[in-house]
Amino acid sequence: MKALVFCAALATVAVAPAFAEDLVARQGDDSVRLSDAACKSELVLSRIEPGMATEFRAASAVFQGQRFQACWRMMGNAAYLMYEDGDQGVIPANELKPDLTA
Repeated sequence: MKALVFCAALATVAVAPAFAEDLVARQGDDSVRLSDAACKSELVLSRIEPGMATEFRAASAVFQGQRFQACWRMMGNAAYLMYEDGDQGVIPANELKPDLTA
């Protein structure tokens, strides 16, 4: 199951809805990359309530060497993710860092 929840103390770090670079969260070899681009994965969007689809942004993840597409949106102080296979995940905002590798 990819319901990746990074264990960390809650912080008051806020992630703005628009950002210039991707945000990344890592745990060992696993990672999740959040983009500000609109989610375009039809497979993921089919799992989201139609009226909420415009709130979701594009994301990708690598879990145990496998790549997955996802869509995400901020919910409170965390990013909520829906993956192409129906799994869901939550990442606290304080675990998201600007991608410095691009």
